[in-house]
Amino acid sequence: MLRICSLFVLILAGAAQADVRGAARVIDGDTLDVAGITVRIEGIDAPELDQRCEGPGEDWACGAWSRDHMVALIAGREVICAGDLQDRYDRLVARCRAGQGDLGAEMVRGGAALAYRRYSHAYIRDERAAHSTGRGIWQHGGRYVTRPAEYRARQRADRQAETPAQTPPRVDCAIKGNISSSGQIYHLPGQRDYERTRIDTTRGEQWFCTEEQAQAAGWRPAQR
Repeated sequence: MLRICSLFVLILAGAAQADVRGAARVIDGDTLDVAGITVRIEGIDAPELDQRCEGPGEDWACGAWSRDHMVALIAGREVICAGDLQDRYDRLVARCRAGQGDLGAEMVRGGAALAYRRYSHAYIRDERAAHSTGRGIWQHGGRYVTRPAEYRARQRADRQAETPAQTPPRVDCAIKGNISSSGQIYHLPGQRDYERTRIDTTRGEQWFCTEEQAQAAGWRPAQR
């Protein structure tokens, strides 16, 4: 009986692990589309696609370079990803490989991404190696590195400063029905992404008065 129960637990554990494999389209330095599934590489943070990095002379397009580095690592091979988590954008968070190489480790070792310490310590040693050898974004000893998370925070702050606060058509109809790559999602006042979510009714986005109204219209709740 014990052996049967142990086997059952192993089966459940295996079922929780999502394995995705197939041809990959590189979205940016830490995000792939693998067989139609959007995958966020676990434990790394690459420069945003439009991010430029400073230097002693002119700045350079480090975000586009990071994406191209990932393309070169995959080199048209099948990509295999394994993970069991989803982030707030409904992307699978996973470790991926093409051939025998761990893509996260290779991106960090090449200076094309940073170890994402907020979520994982797996690639800190690889980052230190890239820093010590001046690879990629570390080519000037790290003096000009803006971490991608800092860059995103500045971009959000700039957008909020440029865009006036949106007010709902009625004070009791403050639920935001947003349409994104993740589908139709509604945000409640006080939630993490509520303030930065903009509603554009010309795109079919809506304001709702109740969660029941939003759900009946086909929207689903944002992760809290």
